Amino acid sequence: MKKLLMASFALVLIAPTAQSVDAQANQMTFFITSTSPGKGANLGGLAGADAHCAALAKAAGAPGTRVWRAYLSTTAADGKPGVNAKDRIGSGPWFNAKGVQVAASVADLHSDTNKLSKENSLNEKGEVNNGRGDTPNRHDIMTGSNLDGTAHTATCGNWTNGAQGGGGARVGHHDRQGGGDVPTSWNSAHSTPGCSIEELRKVGGEGFFYCFAAK
Repeated sequence: MKKLLMASFALVLIAPTAQSVDAQANQMTFFITSTSPGKGANLGGLAGADAHCAALAKAAGAPGTRVWRAYLSTTAADGKPGVNAKDRIGSGPWFNAKGVQVAASVADLHSDTNKLSKENSLNEKGEVNNGRGDTPNRHDIMTGSNLDGTAHTATCGNWTNGAQGGGGARVGHHDRQGGGDVPTSWNSAHSTPGCSIEELRKVGGEGFFYCFAAK
């Protein structure tokens, strides 16, 4: 009888923990990609980047009903208008894989009150991405965007160019530190010297980008 009571008590202790982990995974609506789908900044355009977000979220156990969008801007080309990253990610709020709210709305996301940081800007597995001071440094997150979430000119051929040069990609620092025009910016710290993986790595990147649940 004593052993049965102890076993039952252990189950009671374990169950809430498992439930809380599931709840956090289900709540995730924001993450940094843990891998890149292409070579350098060639992501297969916005469609390829969005598909990569969806695949990573699915593998991490996020509900299949969510619509995932990469936080990437594009410029006007081939008769098509440019796209602003801020206009394609929904209205929020957004939570990381640990259930921490990183921003309440689009306006909050692009303000000084957001909670984006090295500790909160996790990948889909709930892991902290390498930042400045880590080896290798991977704090450059591709966005192709200005501080306000509108399109910057550095988009590596609208995310279809992973070759040497290519105009570079505008990146942010997920750890909010480093060099560049605006080193503390999560979405528009500086532009890379080119679009190849070697050029991205040279300044602290790995071709990663932000994913948000738009619905």
